[in-house]
Amino acid sequence: MVNRRNEGERRENADPRPGRRNFLKTSAAAGVAGASLLAASPADARDGDQAPPRNTGGKGRRYVIRGGAVMSMDPKVGNFEVADVLVEGTKIVEVKPGITASGADVIDARGRIVMPGFVDTHHHMFETAERAFLANGLLQDDKSGSPSANPNYADHVLYGFARAYRPQDVYINELFAGLSQLDAGVTLALDVSQIHHSPEHSDAAVKALMDTGRRTAFGYFEGDGRAGAEYPEDARRIRDQWFSSDDQLVTMIMGGEVHLGQEVYTRSWRIARELGLRIAAHSVGAWGMRPTLDAIAQGTGGVKLGPDNLFIHMTGMSDETWKVFRDSGAQVSIAFPIEMVMRHGTPPILKMQELGMEPSLSSDVETTMAADAFTLMRSAMTMQRMLVNQLVLDQGDPVPPNNWPKPAEGTPELLTVRDVLRYATINGARHLGLDGRTGSLTPGKQADILLLDATALNVAPLNSVPGAVVSLMDRTNVETVIVAGKVRKWRGRLLDVDLGRLRRELEASRDHLFKARGFRQDLFAYS
Repeated sequence: MVNRRNEGERRENADPRPGRRNFLKTSAAAGVAGASLLAASPADARDGDQAPPRNTGGKGRRYVIRGGAVMSMDPKVGNFEVADVLVEGTKIVEVKPGITASGADVIDARGRIVMPGFVDTHHHMFETAERAFLANGLLQDDKSGSPSANPNYADHVLYGFARAYRPQDVYINELFAGLSQLDAGVTLALDVSQIHHSPEHSDAAVKALMDTGRRTAFGYFEGDGRAGAEYPEDARRIRDQWFSSDDQLVTMIMGGEVHLGQEVYTRSWRIARELGLRIAAHSVGAWGMRPTLDAIAQGTGGVKLGPDNLFIHMTGMSDETWKVFRDSGAQVSIAFPIEMVMRHGTPPILKMQELGMEPSLSSDVETTMAADAFTLMRSAMTMQRMLVNQLVLDQGDPVPPNNWPKPAEGTPELLTVRDVLRYATINGARHLGLDGRTGSLTPGKQADILLLDATALNVAPLNSVPGAVVSLMDRTNVETVIVAGKVRKWRGRLLDVDLGRLRRELEASRDHLFKARGFRQDLFAYS
C-alpha cells in the first residue's frame, strides 16, 4: 500500500496542470471535508426537540437538572464543575454531584451553566412602547439645544407619553416587558410603575405582572395626579384585592417618592408600614432631591429611615446623608448604564465601597438602554474599574520606572466578576425582601433557575464559569428559564406565549401614544 500511494503521488506530481476532471475531484473532496467540519453529526447533536418535563412546578413533581456546571451563589452550598439540582414542586431540594432520584424526570444540563435567575431592582416596565426613543436622551433638558436635550426623559416620557396611557396600554407594556426580561433570564424585578393615574391603571399593571408568570415586586408609585387618582391611599385596596397572600409570585412594594413633597411622601411611608410593605424611592441630586434627603437623614424630614427602605441611584448625595442611610440599614440600587448616559451623576459605587455597602443592579428605562443583566453587570464592572485604574495610574508617573505603580493604601478594590454576579442575584433578592425565597440555589428556596449555554460560539471553550457569564455571555445564551419550579423558557423559546400577537398589540399601543402626544413616527428622527 505504501508503494502504490507513492506511485500515485509521483503520477500527480508529474503533471502540474490540473484538468477539469481533477479539479472536480479535488473540489468534491474539499466539499466533503468542509461538510464534516461545519455540520454536526447525529452523535454530536443534543436532543434539541426534547420536550420539557411535564407539569413542572406542580405539587410533588420532581426533576433533576443533571450534569451542569453549577454556580449556586450561596457560599454554604458552593460551586461545582459538574453537579445536579433536584427540584420538587416549586422548590430546590438538593444541590450536589450524583443525585439519585428514582422516577424523577431529567433535564440534560451538560455543557450548560446552572445558576439562579437574575434580579433587577428598578425597571419602569410601562415604558416599553418607547424603547430606544431616548437613545441619546438626558434626564432633563439642559437648554443646550442638542439631540440629547430634546427629546429628554422628563418632558417627553414622564410628563409626556405617560399622560396618554390608558389601562390597556399599561397592561400590554407591562406584560411585554416582563416576558422580555424573563426571556433574558431576569426572574425577579421591581416594577417602578409611575403610571397609577387611576385604580383601573393600577389593576391593569398588577394583572399584567401576574400574567407574565414571572416573580415581580409590583411598585405602587404615583401617577399624573388627575382627578380620580387615589395614590397613595389606594394601596389598601390593592393590597386586599391582589395581595391577600404573601406566598405568590407577585408581591407589593410602596413607592415613596420624596420629590412629591413632604405631605405626600409621609403619607405613603406611613401607609406602607401599616401594610407591612417595603418602601422604594428615587434619590437623584440632579433632580433636586438632595435637600429633602438631607432633611430625612437629619431627622427633620417627617419620616424615619430603616432597613425597609430601598433608594434608587443615590447620586449627588452628601457624605453625612450616606452615613446615616448606611447606619439605618437602607439599601441602594444603582443603574450604572442609565446614570452614566442620562446625567444622573456618577454611579456611587466607590462611596458604597468606602462605607462597606453593596448595591443591587437596576436597568431603569428601556427608552435608553437594554434591560438585561449582562449589560448591567458589564457596565458596573467596567465603570468601576475605569475609575479605580485611573486612580492607581495617577499615583505614579507616565515616565518609567514608575509608570505601573503599586496601588496606594486606601485605594478601592477593583470589582471582580464574582462581585457583580452577587449584585445581580442575591443582593437584588435581599433588597426586595425576597432573599428567603430566591437569589441563590439553596435547598428550601424557590427554584428560580437558569441554564446558560456554554457551548455556544461566543463562549466555548468554557474556562471560567463566573468569567464566562459576566464577560462573554448575552441574552442569546439564556437557554432555559425556570420560575418557582416551572419551566418558562425551554431550549431558547418562551413557552405558552403568542409573541406575534403581543407584539402587534404593543405596536398598536405605541401608535396610540405617539398620536396622542403629537409625535410623528419616524424611525430616524429621534436619534
